[in-house]
Amino acid sequence: MSKSTISTFQVFTMFPDAESARLFLESRLWPDGAICPACKASENITTRKGGFYRCNPCKLDFTIRTGTVFERSHIPLHKWLYAMYLLVTARKGISSMQLAKEIGIRQSSAWFMLHRLREACGGPKLTKLKGIVELDECFIGGKEANKHEHKKLRMGRGAVGKTAVLGMRERGGRTIAAPMTERSLQEATQRIHENIELGTQLYTDEHLIFTGLDGLFYKHDAVNHSAGEYAAGAAHTNSIESVWAVLKRGLYGVYHKVSPKHLARYVNEFTFRLNEGNVKRHSLERLDSMIEAVSGKRLTYAGLTA
Repeated sequence: MSKSTISTFQVFTMFPDAESARLFLESRLWPDGAICPACKASENITTRKGGFYRCNPCKLDFTIRTGTVFERSHIPLHKWLYAMYLLVTARKGISSMQLAKEIGIRQSSAWFMLHRLREACGGPKLTKLKGIVELDECFIGGKEANKHEHKKLRMGRGAVGKTAVLGMRERGGRTIAAPMTERSLQEATQRIHENIELGTQLYTDEHLIFTGLDGLFYKHDAVNHSAGEYAAGAAHTNSIESVWAVLKRGLYGVYHKVSPKHLARYVNEFTFRLNEGNVKRHSLERLDSMIEAVSGKRLTYAGLTA
C-alpha cells in the first residue's frame, strides 16, 4: 500500500464510534482546549456531559459542532469524518447515492451532507497566485442537440445554455476557479486582479476576454488554439486544461448533472482537492485540511434550497 494513504479499514479502526470522532475533532480544532464559538473565549469554560461545554462569560452551551458545517446535524461525527475522508481521497468525487450506501443514511441526507462539505471547501484565498499562471475557461452544461425539445434554447450551438468557469493555475502551485456571471473582459480582469499578483507572467489562449491583459500590470503571452497552436515555447495552457479534464470527468461521470445554482460549490470541491488533497500529501494531512476548513462555514437546508 502507498505510504501516502490509509485504507478504509484503518479509518474505521481510528474512528469506530461518535465519541472517538468527537475527541479527534476537538484535538484538531481546539488543540489548546475548548473555545467558545460566540465570544472566542478559552478561559472560564466548564466541561459538561456528552461533549457539551458552557462558556461562563456569555452563558452559551456549545459542542464541537457549533459554528461548523456539522451544526444541528443528526448524523454521527464518525460518519462525517468518513465522508470527509472519501471527499478528499476520491479523485473525481463521490455521489450522494454512493455515500448514502457507504455510511448508511438516506440519499437526501447524503446530498445535504456533501453540499455542506463543499461549502467548507470554498475558503478564503489568503495568498495570491504568482510566478507563472495559466488562465482558461471551460463551459459546463448539456449540449443543445441532446436536450428535450421543450428545453432547447434555439440560440445556436457551442456555449449556448452552458455556464462559463474561469480557472487560474499557478505552475507547480495552487488552482483557483469559479463560475462567471457575465463572461466579460471586465469580470475576467477583476478576477485576475483579485487573485494574481501584479507583474506575474500569464499564459492564455487567444480568447477575447484575455485580450485586455496586455499592458503595465502583467506579462501576457497567448497561444492560438484556433490556428492549431497549442504551445509556443513556455507559453501553453496544458496545466489548467488538465484541471478541466478532471472536473468534467467528475461532473459528467460521477454527478451526471449539475445545476448552475450549485455549480460554484462543485468547482470549490474539485479545486480544494487539487490544492489540499494532493496525492503527494498523506491522507491524514488532507483530512486535517478539510477539518480546518469546516469552522465558520455553516450551511442551512433553507439556504441551500432557497
